[in-house]
Amino acid sequence: MTPRAVFWDMDGTLVDSEPLHEAALVAALRGVGIAPPVDLHERVLGIAAWPVYEMLRDQFGLDLPFDEWIMRKYDHYLPLAETLKPRPGAIEVFNELRALGVEQAVVSNSDRLIVDANLNAVGLAYPGMRTVSRNDVIDGKPLPEPFLRAAYLAGVDPADAFAVDDSLTGAMAGLAAGMKTIFWPEAPMAGPPGAIVINSAKELRRELGL
Repeated sequence: MTPRAVFWDMDGTLVDSEPLHEAALVAALRGVGIAPPVDLHERVLGIAAWPVYEMLRDQFGLDLPFDEWIMRKYDHYLPLAETLKPRPGAIEVFNELRALGVEQAVVSNSDRLIVDANLNAVGLAYPGMRTVSRNDVIDGKPLPEPFLRAAYLAGVDPADAFAVDDSLTGAMAGLAAGMKTIFWPEAPMAGPPGAIVINSAKELRRELGL
């Protein structure tokens, strides 16, 4: 049986954008004379821009105002956003669910301009599409507000929805929202307690009843 609603993370889940995010972050750090840590990817995966900025400020001495810093990163990111590709198998599932009438939304910890750029790059934009960006909520993931906002917009009970996310941060948010949560990491790893852990689009289809 297909679910009533499916709410998707974007970066790393629907769109293979994590490498570009990391490359833009590395370039911005080097541009201000900071050597990126070797575990940068693990430190920032699924984390919104402001907590990443706080970490870089407090632990690595970043001394730019946030607005100037984030635009430095986006100046590296946005010109290359058009090169992004979907995560293999993900958008096919999204479109199949859409054809079946399943309520869906994209729920991201990224800023609105990144959400719009990424979804346009992979051809996942249409009238009436629901998206929740970091700019649309007070508290981002791992708190539940972004997924609860999606449920409100879709008019569904969170308990009737699935959340699909590739990061521990996002999976924790889905669980906190009371949703059945599918954790689909980029590389095999343990998920948070209560999450359904998968490692392929085939497994995703099975869990969503397709």
